[in-house]
Amino acid sequence: MSQLMIQTHELTKHYGDIKAVDHLNLTVAEGEIFGFLGPNGAGKTTTLLMLMGLTVPTSGTATVGGYDIIKDSRNVRRIAGLLPEGAGYYEDLTAKQNLKYIGQLNDIPRIEAEKRISELLETVGLAKWADTKVEKFSRGMKQRLGIAQVLIKRPKVAFFDEPTIGLDPQGTKEIRDMLIKLNKEHGLTVFLSSHMLYEVQQTCRRVGIIRGGKLIAADTIENLSNKLAKEKITIEFELSKISPDLIREIKAIDGVTSVDQENHKLYVQMERDRSMEVSQTITKHGTMILLMKPKEYSLEEIFLKYYEEA
Repeated sequence: MSQLMIQTHELTKHYGDIKAVDHLNLTVAEGEIFGFLGPNGAGKTTTLLMLMGLTVPTSGTATVGGYDIIKDSRNVRRIAGLLPEGAGYYEDLTAKQNLKYIGQLNDIPRIEAEKRISELLETVGLAKWADTKVEKFSRGMKQRLGIAQVLIKRPKVAFFDEPTIGLDPQGTKEIRDMLIKLNKEHGLTVFLSSHMLYEVQQTCRRVGIIRGGKLIAADTIENLSNKLAKEKITIEFELSKISPDLIREIKAIDGVTSVDQENHKLYVQMERDRSMEVSQTITKHGTMILLMKPKEYSLEEIFLKYYEEA
């Protein structure tokens, strides 16, 4: 069983009368890519700052890599890295010079730093632009440089705050693929804070959803989808053909609440399981059932469901 890389207990942060983070209880396993979801103002960034030991909680405790975020904050920052949203860079310096400066801040010996810088520029795809000033970089290139800055001290866990915001689809995919590769090849624990639900679904197996500083759900995406499926029965039918008469007759079945068509698929929502009656109606119309299964819910649907309940 994996060791816990991050563990919080009743972690709370107030700014005056505002509860930015409210009694947060959360665990992240070593080697995991964990998605932390919520809109702007939900408490994501404040949580990251506390976990990095950069701001002190009002109450509660947390450990990162076994180190207490208050008592051992220096050790936390030694094993953890953070790429904040809108990270700043020295625009008049080259990529290599920016990394050299970060190496000096982390007390990395010069020869070792030069070796790591060379390796990291290759890893993030910036080797060709090592001696180019950052002012000439695109947003995507700057994000890749930011990832290199996080990795130069070889952390055990990396926190990323909205790393793909503002990027085009290609740049977004490059960052996503890079995080997955770092996790698989180097065992890096990744804590990905984002409101980009599709990206989180493509990258993470387990997620936490935060609203108003409170954690309202935390589980694997598969388990959250299964829980939603039990509460809201929707069966997906892929059919050889679909007619308006068929849809009308399915809608008339007692217990069926809605029928939605998407090309050759029907999504039939029910108050109780009426899949047998629906199947019989389909075959009666001379239509072949090619596929029949419970609907798999997207992370967006899961997110909206928990937000509505909260």
